[in-house]
Amino acid sequence: MSLTFTGIYAACITPFSPDGGEIDIAGIGTQVEHMIANGVHGLVPGGSTGEFTALTVAERKACNRAYIQAAEKRVPVVAGTGALSTAETIELSRDAEEAGADALMIVPPFYDTPSFEEIIAHYRAVSEVVDIPIMFYNIPDATGLEVSAEQFGRLGREGGVGSYKDTSGDFSKFTSVYLDHSDDIRAINGCDTLTFAALALGTNAGVWGAASFIPRLCVDLYNALAADSDMPRARDLWEKIHPICVFLESHSYACGVKTGVELVGMPAGPTRGPILPLAAEHREELQRLLNAAGLETVA
Repeated sequence: MSLTFTGIYAACITPFSPDGGEIDIAGIGTQVEHMIANGVHGLVPGGSTGEFTALTVAERKACNRAYIQAAEKRVPVVAGTGALSTAETIELSRDAEEAGADALMIVPPFYDTPSFEEIIAHYRAVSEVVDIPIMFYNIPDATGLEVSAEQFGRLGREGGVGSYKDTSGDFSKFTSVYLDHSDDIRAINGCDTLTFAALALGTNAGVWGAASFIPRLCVDLYNALAADSDMPRARDLWEKIHPICVFLESHSYACGVKTGVELVGMPAGPTRGPILPLAAEHREELQRLLNAAGLETVA
């Protein structure tokens, strides 16, 4: 039950039909081909970028299965299966494993804010019924759960969690886990604006929403910084990428990524309510940032 996370894993959108009523399965196939053709090392559907809270359980299963099928084992697929209850998390996790997912990304229950002992029990319960790796999705702004560096170590030792995606923005804690608890759990960056810092620290993987629409730039940065240790090249790339990351973290993230996907000519569809489309001036701002980074965009 091992998977070595290496490279850039794209946090994937859930494309919808123009009215937002149905998942665009064909659009998922187009997304996958675009990302894989541009060198992305793995796919992570069913997370925040994929608007999982706006999907029914049936839709979540269908979306994960569509990404798994489209990937055809060319790259690993880490399926998002977190839910408010342990039972629903297990249901989604079993379905993803049956469909061929290579790993699971599980956000902790985010309404009742369970105690840490309850969190351990929750993840242990899932790990006991699946045989693929589990990635803890750390996003305290959404869950209200703050996990210490020492507790991350316990998640690995006692909860059956092999890695965690960190979207907290707390780079000091992230560094502490990476330096002091890597034998128990692997720290993977999931905060766009900290990608450069995390790769420079020595982490060998990141989950990154921008890779859904600027995959080649993201992979080039990984190659320059993590693979080739070419700091001047990495700085030049980061100068282009960083403003896009700042933009995404300054707006509704899922909507920003979907808008980026549309601007580079891929099908995306609308976000589902209550998330509204980007205002025209913000869409134009993102288009200017993409053009400044050397990408062609569509109206």
